[in-house]
Amino acid sequence: MSDSMKEVVEALDPVSRHIIPPDIALGTLVPLKTILELRDNLSLGLAYVTRAPNKVTNDVVNIARALAGDDAAKNLPHLRRCVKPADIPPHLKTQFMNEGNGRQVHLGKSNWLYIVLGPKDEMSYDELVKGLANIDDIRDDIFVGTIPVPLLAPTSQVQANMWSQQFWQTVYRKNNPLGPHPSTISRTEAVVSRDASVWMTLAHQIAKKSQKAGYGEPIGAVIVKRTIPGKNESGKQTALKEGARESDFSNGEGAGADGDNCNSRPEADEGVNGIAHGAAAEVPDGIVQDVKQPDASNLEAQAQDSTKSDPEAKETTQIVAIAADARWHQQEKTGRIGNPMAHAALRAISMVAQKLVRAEDRPKSEQKMVDFEAFQDKPLLSDEQLVFDEDHPCPDGYLCHELELYMTHEPCTMCAMAILHSRMGRIVFRHRMPLTGGMSSEDRGYDMCGASGACGEGLCGGGQGLGLHWRKELNWTLLGWEWESDSIESLPVDAHLHA
Repeated sequence: MSDSMKEVVEALDPVSRHIIPPDIALGTLVPLKTILELRDNLSLGLAYVTRAPNKVTNDVVNIARALAGDDAAKNLPHLRRCVKPADIPPHLKTQFMNEGNGRQVHLGKSNWLYIVLGPKDEMSYDELVKGLANIDDIRDDIFVGTIPVPLLAPTSQVQANMWSQQFWQTVYRKNNPLGPHPSTISRTEAVVSRDASVWMTLAHQIAKKSQKAGYGEPIGAVIVKRTIPGKNESGKQTALKEGARESDFSNGEGAGADGDNCNSRPEADEGVNGIAHGAAAEVPDGIVQDVKQPDASNLEAQAQDSTKSDPEAKETTQIVAIAADARWHQQEKTGRIGNPMAHAALRAISMVAQKLVRAEDRPKSEQKMVDFEAFQDKPLLSDEQLVFDEDHPCPDGYLCHELELYMTHEPCTMCAMAILHSRMGRIVFRHRMPLTGGMSSEDRGYDMCGASGACGEGLCGGGQGLGLHWRKELNWTLLGWEWESDSIESLPVDAHLHA
């Protein structure tokens, strides 16, 4: 065990230190992609471009804006409005040099610029040429070309660089219009990664114990509470009363009134090649979807600001619930479904709820309603009992608000929705379940189970992943990661199993 991991273990509560295995398997966190990132990340359209001397570029831009309007989306704010001839993609340079006075524009120290006018569908070609003819310096050689361009903003600097080579100079504004804000992902991942290996190793341990005892499949779940000093811990109030409307936040893509203009000075490269430098680059796009959902980025930022005032305060993490799969407990093991109400995630969430009820000193009901208890949410293993006997670290919170869930396998659709409804803040899982999982967004291909003849012809796989960890149309979103590790044994299950 490394020194850094020893430091993490020593900071845990006594119960966690007692039940964690001596050897902690290390792993890497990989953020989950949203359905929008995977399906809408490249949507192409056609745009008009022209070229003009440096000194009249603002006149050209004003003509384009008059035809296309001031709508930021129509003006393609993620594309550089004005680009030097030397900076356009090579295939466009070859094409444009052979049209009109292209060779003169590209030779020597040219004072010409290429200008993106706007989407082809939003302006008339005849009106565009008519407007450009009013500019003295280009009326004798009006050039209007059509190029394919990405209609949506890039979600990373790597993607922006790739599009700059393939289509047009593209700007990455450190936001993500198709998913969680990058600053939120990186900041949260830096915190979670410090002890994620501990909780994932513990989830594997409880999963194997349950399988050995014959209670269920080798699937385990661990829920922890991360306490940040100075942060408001009243989860019930934050989840149900506080919130912000989507209109209260800047989109992060829009250009200002002056940001759309090209600088007429040739030596001002940033002014010439860039647009909308005043845009709110650090404001998340679409993270808040309705009045019930707090903005994750703002909450994290407030927490960081509050911790600065107390240098002695330290972040603490405490285990709240641990549960294994118990689908075969008190049930004959026939078929491959078992008791769906005894999945590991559901059992863990129910144990959290029971702790909250216990904290309110409600009278216990010993009456047994039915002979068979479907939920199986009472502790079955000794590790489950030890954690269950401990008090909830934040008993006034709303169920699982802002808690962290670590699972050996990707939860099924039923469990994924339960995780959302419980207001879980983060989820980390190891084994992806392409056929049955509800968190991943990747398309489900056919014949993914690899079972020879087990599925029947054309019945295995197909369709699109649900990506329930971050969906803009839902009233709660949580951050998700896949945990990759080669230092711990795998826990294989049937590909059709609902975890």
